[in-house]
Amino acid sequence: MRKLVLATHNQGKIDEFKRLLAEYAGDVIVLGLSDFPDMPNVAETGKTLIENALLKSRAIAKFTNLPALADDSGLFVDYLNGAPGIYSARFAGYQGQIASERDRLNNERLLKELRNVARPDRKAQFNCAVVFTNLNLDFEAQELGKLSGEIAEAAIGEAGFGYDSLFIPEGFDQTLAQLGAGVKDRISHRGLAMRAIVPTLSLHL
Repeated sequence: MRKLVLATHNQGKIDEFKRLLAEYAGDVIVLGLSDFPDMPNVAETGKTLIENALLKSRAIAKFTNLPALADDSGLFVDYLNGAPGIYSARFAGYQGQIASERDRLNNERLLKELRNVARPDRKAQFNCAVVFTNLNLDFEAQELGKLSGEIAEAAIGEAGFGYDSLFIPEGFDQTLAQLGAGVKDRISHRGLAMRAIVPTLSLHL
């Protein structure tokens, strides 16, 4: 069986990637960073999503000696001049490892920043950069995905992670956390980027 390492500890992301990969490359064993507890943290020092994804993908491929797939995603809110952007995961300054607590604090800060901001000014975009690295084949590929929408006035929905409960995609009247995995996989920024890269990825594992 072919193996692929995802550059994340986030089980939500791992499950999402597994669903997407299963459509195109069902023979791939998907591993996460929890399978490599000695893997050092990769400093996300890039100035763009693609730069951060490249840093993670290359470092993990080198450490594990396996093909690696990394993404870096960000929520870009028009009213906040693109913030939180590349700092989306660290928006509230949380330093711990509990993903649900980080998400809660980030969502609270975003709602606070947009308090009393009317709906026409709550436009936002989810952007995702995905990078695949196979050092054994000296091969690398990258793709981008984008999902436009707006920020809800309160968190709604139990599914998903991150800002899903606050993001209403364009053309829908529910948040990503309400729409469910099937719809999210089809329309999400990460889903778009993943589907774009999977055909190339499946040929270079």
